[in-house]
Amino acid sequence: MIKYKTPEEIEILRECGRINDKILKEVIKKVKPGVSTGELNTYAEKLIDEAGGTVAAFLGYTPKGIKNPYPASLCVSINEEVVHGIPSDKRFLNDGDIVTLDLGISLNGLITDHAITVPCGDVDMIGLKLIRATEVALNAGIAALRLGGHIGDFGAEVMKVADKNGFSIVEDLSGHGVGYSVHEEPFVPNASAAGEGPEIREGLVIAVEPMLSEKKGGVKCLSDEYTYITKDKSRSAHFEHTIAFTKKGVEILTKI
Repeated sequence: MIKYKTPEEIEILRECGRINDKILKEVIKKVKPGVSTGELNTYAEKLIDEAGGTVAAFLGYTPKGIKNPYPASLCVSINEEVVHGIPSDKRFLNDGDIVTLDLGISLNGLITDHAITVPCGDVDMIGLKLIRATEVALNAGIAALRLGGHIGDFGAEVMKVADKNGFSIVEDLSGHGVGYSVHEEPFVPNASAAGEGPEIREGLVIAVEPMLSEKKGGVKCLSDEYTYITKDKSRSAHFEHTIAFTKKGVEILTKI
């Protein structure tokens, strides 16, 4: 069942999203060859503490069917890792890596979710094109959403951008409702037909997150229970915004 948010709750989410975006953009500045993914996580946690009133939404989160809680505040996924890479002080970024940072923040019990993929050092032209195309897909999908429209309108636009640029969509992973918990209904696919899915109503809050890969979009989960990688080891990119639907229409919450 979709859980719609009140105007008062969306106001809290608006502030939460602002903090989420600010912190993630600061962490991105640390993405350089030789930096450990654990250092990025530690820095994110420091910024969350300094923000006051906010807590990390991912730390300790245990999805249904998973044995162990997520052990960090930040997800750091590199190259063929699509989502949910677990940071480590023993893993270091290399020149040419494609790095996705995914951060969830909770304020007064309400959660926003935000992800950005960035190049580390000198990334080749195909890698840069993949990053750009994924961000374009996110923006095109959001632009297609409106009150009275349907969830499937998002994925229809993502498919157009992926096809135009020669990349594949990771169809097994998707966007989702967010706010009261990290993952809520509805399911927000990245490959769909316009007009499909639930109707968009005022109070809906969702995290939309296209994921594109260089080659095929099939994925598998590693033994850590969290990290999803492409089966063919091709590189991937991932962008995510939390958006709300109010009387005025669509609002991107995780954008200063």
